[in-house]
Amino acid sequence: MVGKGKRQVQTVIITGLSGSGKSTALKAFEDMGYFCVDNLPIVLLPEFLAISEDNSSVSTRVALVMDVRERGFLDQYQSIFDQIKREGFHLEVLFLDARDEVIVRRFSQTRRCHPLQPRGDVLKGIEIEKRRMTGLREYADMLIDTSDFNVHQLRQNLIRLYSSRKCLDRLVIHLLSFGFKYGLPADANLVLDVRFLPNPYFVPDLHLLTGCHPKVKAYVMEKPDTIEFLEHTEGLLRFLIPRYKAEGKSYLVIAVGCTGGRHRSVAIVEHLRETLVAGSDEEVIVTHRDLELEG
Repeated sequence: MVGKGKRQVQTVIITGLSGSGKSTALKAFEDMGYFCVDNLPIVLLPEFLAISEDNSSVSTRVALVMDVRERGFLDQYQSIFDQIKREGFHLEVLFLDARDEVIVRRFSQTRRCHPLQPRGDVLKGIEIEKRRMTGLREYADMLIDTSDFNVHQLRQNLIRLYSSRKCLDRLVIHLLSFGFKYGLPADANLVLDVRFLPNPYFVPDLHLLTGCHPKVKAYVMEKPDTIEFLEHTEGLLRFLIPRYKAEGKSYLVIAVGCTGGRHRSVAIVEHLRETLVAGSDEEVIVTHRDLELEG
């Protein structure tokens, strides 16, 4: 069935570390109208998608949790996923991650055992699982670190990322502003540092405003360095975006950082949003990660 052309069913594989929030994620996809399945054996996936395509009662969007609970998953996922893509199905892999101490706390709160260490300590299980899943983490289309999310925030984040998407085949450009003082975004494909620009934080009339405010935007955008920086950045994106699409990438996460993630990075992201929406037919979403963390 190689080269069959675009198929009806579009699939999101939810995977990642145990304790990272996969069950919460699956419920969020179910709320968005996806047909959801937990722990389907991977060898059955091609047949499942073919049956789903022929069954009009099944949604054309499906979400499945697959992970280390199935013994053969890590040995077979790449060949089967690649086969499915060759057959014309859209398939993207969403990998959920979290810091070790967060996963340990979650297992302690639920009094569950780690699937790879049912009688041992959780940290050892995490270490083994992370080592085994290195290749899958790199293969994934989207990485979300859930360490700082509660179940409601994770659900809201997934709905924001997926609910507005009309067709999963289209590239999603995710513009993300952040503050370096709060850490680099784990899922960024490109990171742009705009800390070289004059900082509105030190201007009394602008200090309490954000990069979404017209006064802050004007202050940032009128600087000669900003104008030149944006010329280079927009040229780079015009070059990169078609190549990411040709590679079959589902997400391009462009992170723009300043010191606190409140002024310069926000203004630049808002400008890039306007530029990309006007200049391409890709889906553009925006997150200002650290906007409310300091005033």
